[in-house]
Amino acid sequence: MLVLRSLAFNILFYANLTLWLILGVLPALLLPKRAILAVAIGWAHSALWLMRVVAGTRCEITGIENVPQGGLMVGAKHQSFLETFALVTVFRNPVFILKRELTWIPVFGWALTKMRMIPVNRGARARALSDVTRRARIELGQNGRQLLIFPEGTRRAPGAPPDYKFGVAHLYGELGVPCVPVALNTGLYWPRRKFLRRPGTVRIEILPPIEPGLDKATFQRTLQERVETASDRLLAQGRAELAARGMDPLANS
Repeated sequence: MLVLRSLAFNILFYANLTLWLILGVLPALLLPKRAILAVAIGWAHSALWLMRVVAGTRCEITGIENVPQGGLMVGAKHQSFLETFALVTVFRNPVFILKRELTWIPVFGWALTKMRMIPVNRGARARALSDVTRRARIELGQNGRQLLIFPEGTRRAPGAPPDYKFGVAHLYGELGVPCVPVALNTGLYWPRRKFLRRPGTVRIEILPPIEPGLDKATFQRTLQERVETASDRLLAQGRAELAARGMDPLANS
């Protein structure tokens, strides 16, 4: 049953994405940026609905009251593709830092450019960090957007040792805005590099913001401690729920 539900969800998920790209994104490319953002939010809600109805996986997001007004950073744990679109339903004017190669994809890449996402050339690190900082300062300062960052840079398996990069601390020091930590346990239900989608309740927790003004090293330690402590708690909660269903994915790892 798990395999069949996962297969059905994956087929419907990508079919749904394709429809939104053709019927939503293409027309919206001719309209102002807010039209593309509205399409992205609509698609994210539809994907979460499919996940709940087909895969039996609910997404519970708590702590929304901790999000301050105005420009800010979001430092989120990254275990799955799920959080990349689930968070769009919370932060309604987000800007992501992403691989520049994604902007080369027809339709999808055009939409990323239209939404003024920040592409980065990973082969030119020093210049890339300078360009990202300049672009982020414009988007957060002038446009009051939310910069969504995954401080570990790539998806990490649930329970893997943390690997926070310096880039998030650099941006915090340069931008002078609050940073909202985000903890989660998404990798238990939507594991990376696998097609299985486990039923249950995914939990994403938005934590109180870290105010600007800390030195970079102190900020990095604070962010990692808050995100990892909360994520470990959510991981234990998720594992207990999955174990009750007879499918703890980490039991033998």
